[in-house]
Amino acid sequence: MGAATAAAPVSVWRMLAVVPPQLAALALMLHTETDFNGRLGFLLAWGLLNCAWIAALRRPALSGALSLTMVVMLVLLSRLKHDIVQMTANFVDLMVIDRDTIAFLFTIFPELRWSVIGTVLLIIPLMYALWWLDPIRIRRQPALAGAMLCLSGLIGYATAWPDEAWRGYYDDGYLSKFARSGVTAVSDFFSYGFMESDAVAADQLKLPLEQACHPVGRRPNIIMIHDESSFDIRAAAQVKVPPGYGAHFKSFDGKARKFLAESNGGPSWFTEYNVLAGLSSRSFGRFAYFVTRIASGRVERGLPLALRRCGYSTTALYPANGAFMSARNFQTTTGMERFFDAHDLGSSHVEPDRFFYDKALGLMPQQGAQQPFFMFVYLAANHFPWQTKFRPELTPDWRALGNAPVVEEYLRRQALSVTDYAAFLARLKKLYPAQPFLIVRFGDHQPEFSPQLLDPDLDEAGLGNKLMAYDPRYYATYYAIDALNFQPVDSPAIMDTIDAAYLPLVIQEAAGLPLDPSFAEQKAIMLRCNGLFYACRNGAEARRFNRLLIDAGMIKNL
Repeated sequence: MGAATAAAPVSVWRMLAVVPPQLAALALMLHTETDFNGRLGFLLAWGLLNCAWIAALRRPALSGALSLTMVVMLVLLSRLKHDIVQMTANFVDLMVIDRDTIAFLFTIFPELRWSVIGTVLLIIPLMYALWWLDPIRIRRQPALAGAMLCLSGLIGYATAWPDEAWRGYYDDGYLSKFARSGVTAVSDFFSYGFMESDAVAADQLKLPLEQACHPVGRRPNIIMIHDESSFDIRAAAQVKVPPGYGAHFKSFDGKARKFLAESNGGPSWFTEYNVLAGLSSRSFGRFAYFVTRIASGRVERGLPLALRRCGYSTTALYPANGAFMSARNFQTTTGMERFFDAHDLGSSHVEPDRFFYDKALGLMPQQGAQQPFFMFVYLAANHFPWQTKFRPELTPDWRALGNAPVVEEYLRRQALSVTDYAAFLARLKKLYPAQPFLIVRFGDHQPEFSPQLLDPDLDEAGLGNKLMAYDPRYYATYYAIDALNFQPVDSPAIMDTIDAAYLPLVIQEAAGLPLDPSFAEQKAIMLRCNGLFYACRNGAEARRFNRLLIDAGMIKNL
C-alpha cells in the first residue's frame, strides 16, 4: 500500500514531462505567427512533426521535445538568415544545403561553432532523460494515421494559400512559411526539376571550338562593373537630385540604356547569375533564390568561358566571403580562373568603390601585356542599410537636398560612386595610355525602398503583387558602355533596353568578338524578342534555349 502510494506521484511527475513541449510550442506560435492562416499552418506542421516522431519512437514526451527543438532551431536559423540576406528560411534551404553555406556561416559567425557544440552537449542528456522518464507508449499505427492526416491538411493548406515568395522578406511566420514552401517546392521539383526546360528540342547547338575564335582587330581588355543597388532615381518624380545627376548612367555615345534585372531590393546573386551565365534566374521558378548555389558545378556556360575561348584571362573581385551563396564555386563553373573574395583582398567590412578599383588596378599588371584580360569588379558601397551614413568624411561637400533620410543617403553614396569611378578612369588612362579597354557598368537591382517611391499610394500587398508580376518599373536599372583607346563595335544587340541575361552577349558584340554557337543562338532570340528573354512568349524561348544547352552538355543534372 505504501509503495503504491509513493509510486503514484512519481508516475504523475513523469506524465508531466509530456506537457511542457506542447505549451512551449503554443507560446512560440502566438509569438511568431501573426494571423489565422499562419497559425493554422503552424498547428498542421507541429502535428506532423509530433506524429512522425511518435511513429518512430512511441514516446510522446521525447517526441514533443524533439519537435520543439527542431522548430526552435528553425526560428533561430530563420532570424539569422533574415539578418544576413533579409529573407527567412525556406524548405529549399534543406534541398540545396552544401558545405559552402555551412562554411560561410561559421566564417562570419565564428562563435556559432561553439554554440552548436554546446547545444548538442546539452540536448543529448536531456533527450536521454526524457526517454527514461516518459511512461507512455503510443502505438505506431495511430501515430502514422495522425501524421498522414496532418500532411494531407498541410497540402490542402498550401494549395488554398499558395506560397508567396515576397512574404519571405517578412521577419515572422517562420514555421508556417517553411512548411508551405515545402509543399510547393517538392511539387515544383517533381514537375520540372530545379530548372524549367523543354522536354525535347527540334534542333541542336554545335559545341564551340577552341580554335574557332578569330576576332577582327585588336581584342580590348574588358572590365565589367557591378554597380550595387544603382538606378536612375528620377523614375520617382518627387525625388530631388543634385545638379548633373544622370550623366553617370550614359554610355560613350551619350545614350542612357535600361537594364532589366530579375530582382529588387536585395538578391544581387540573381544578377550575378544573369551577367556571368547569360541565363535567366526566373527559369528556376521557386528555386530562383538559390540560383548560384544550384548552378555551381552544373551550368558550364557563360561569359568568362566564352572569353577564355578567345584568349582572355578571367578574374573576379568579390566584396564578401566567397562561400556566400556559393559565389566562388559558381563563378569558377562559369569560367572564372582567379577569384578574390573579401578575405583575399584584405577587407573586413564594407569598402568604398575606390577600394575595389585600386585592387583591380593592382592586379592588372599581373595579367601580361600580350594576353587581354576580363575583370569582374563587384562593388558594395551602395548596399543597404541607408539608415546610417557610410563614410561621411568622403563627401565633405555634400549638401542635403530635402528628401527622406534613406533617399538622401542613397543619393550621397551614388555621388561618391561617381567620383570614385571618374578617378578610376583617370588612373587607367595614365597607367595604360596605349591599351584598349571596354568597360561595361550595370545596376544589379533597385534599392529595397524603390517600390514605395515609385508607387507611394500602394500598400504592401499591392507592391508585392507588382513585384511578383515583374512590373518593369520595379526592375529597370541601367547599363552603360565606356571605352578607352577603343571604339565599341556597333551591333543591333546593343539595344536601348535589354534583359539582364543578354549583357554577356552585348559585351562580346561591343568588343567585336566572334560568338560561339550558344551565344549566336541567343542573339537570334534577342533580336526576335526585342531585348526580352524569359518574358518572351511566356518563357517558351528560355525553356527551349535551356534544353539546347542541356543537350549540348553545358547544363548538367538540372
